[in-house]
Amino acid sequence: MTSSPHRTSRRTVLAAAVAVAAAGAVSPASAAPPAAPDAERPVQDRLVDNHFWRTYGHWRSGTAQGTRAVPGTRPGLAIATPAGLRAYTDPHTGTVANWEYATWTSPVHTLSVPATEVIASWNADTPAGTWLEIELRGTYSDGTRTPWYVMGRWAAGDADIRRTSVDDQSDGKSSIWTDTFSVDDPATGLRLTSYQLRLTLLRKPGSRRTPTVWRAGAMGSDVPDRFEVPASKPGLARELPVPRYSQNTHIGQYPEYDNGGEAWCSPTSSTMIIEYWGRGPTPEDLAWVNPEFADPQVCHAARHTFDYQYNGCGNWPFNAAYAATYKDLQGVVTRLGSLTDLERLIAAGIPAITSQSFLKEELTGAGYGTAGHLMTVIGFTADGDVIANDPASPSNEAVRRVYQRREWENIWLRTKRYNSTGKVVSGTGGVCYLYFPARPTAEQLSALAAVGVR
Repeated sequence: MTSSPHRTSRRTVLAAAVAVAAAGAVSPASAAPPAAPDAERPVQDRLVDNHFWRTYGHWRSGTAQGTRAVPGTRPGLAIATPAGLRAYTDPHTGTVANWEYATWTSPVHTLSVPATEVIASWNADTPAGTWLEIELRGTYSDGTRTPWYVMGRWAAGDADIRRTSVDDQSDGKSSIWTDTFSVDDPATGLRLTSYQLRLTLLRKPGSRRTPTVWRAGAMGSDVPDRFEVPASKPGLARELPVPRYSQNTHIGQYPEYDNGGEAWCSPTSSTMIIEYWGRGPTPEDLAWVNPEFADPQVCHAARHTFDYQYNGCGNWPFNAAYAATYKDLQGVVTRLGSLTDLERLIAAGIPAITSQSFLKEELTGAGYGTAGHLMTVIGFTADGDVIANDPASPSNEAVRRVYQRREWENIWLRTKRYNSTGKVVSGTGGVCYLYFPARPTAEQLSALAAVGVR
């Protein structure tokens, strides 16, 4: 999750206590640097494990109760014969309703990286009257199991249920911080060694409609505590023609969605890349937006990424899922290991949305500090500096920024930092969203595979 440059994210606040405990003896001088980028190092030395179910064979694996695998150019999972009825009380509207449901439980995935954090993501179609629940259950390195944790209750629209994360999930060893599974005390050595996902597909009783899930999986990671990371060497000069939108254009608009545009860095960034791929909402989709507002597609993205429990638009998987509601787009949440990884993607024509936090003085030219912010990386200068579309800009025209490579890389990849009071708090450790076509080119497939996404 993220926040505007002026708002502290809930995840940052909640994770800070864990970060302080784990970082007691860590200092900028002693922080352990990572090795080579993930794609270049042996499996056992990697920091990140991505695994997704997305093929017809994948959907025929696991355990199905009322679901069926759907063949075709984009294979999926759908309801066949419902397994039963489920009552659901929407905590955000108070509405009580019965829903037909079917479930699919994945095979166990053994993590190549025993993980301290896991973030699920999914791509699906949810016609009116349908929705999804995504759960995760894992096994720890001590042999015990987690409960089934809810990673999201999601629908593309908001007429049937309010899409939501679920708070207060913990077993005394791990907790769910909105969209992230996190081991409570990584210093003990406890890790998650494997997991399963359970997808519950729901629809109104008697309906013939069904959700269809095209991709579901998770990113597990064990990024070491670090205040600094080694500098990578520039290797690419290229800029992608990504549209530019400012979140600040929307300050005060639709305050029911996280107080308006000031906090819309994530959906604004998502809009930029969705449009880069030639997709976006139709005029009919945008009919609800006040016609006096510029760039109504940003308002639309804010509404359709809004997490009613988190009370914000910065739920990472909800943004990836929103992007994938557009024809033939996919979206995943992952972590990258260096700017070299980003250069691979940019070289293949794939921009990325990155999450970072920093003090004003740590990023020259930004003009602000933030406890959590999304921006879109669109290229690199001849000197290797980062070209970013930064939505925290005063206007669309001002969105394109060039940030110093060394500063930018460090604030994005570190997991520990000092806030304005000198307190040790957490960093995102290279989190990013990747949106790309359902049928990537050979070059794009190669670049995605190089960063662990298949």
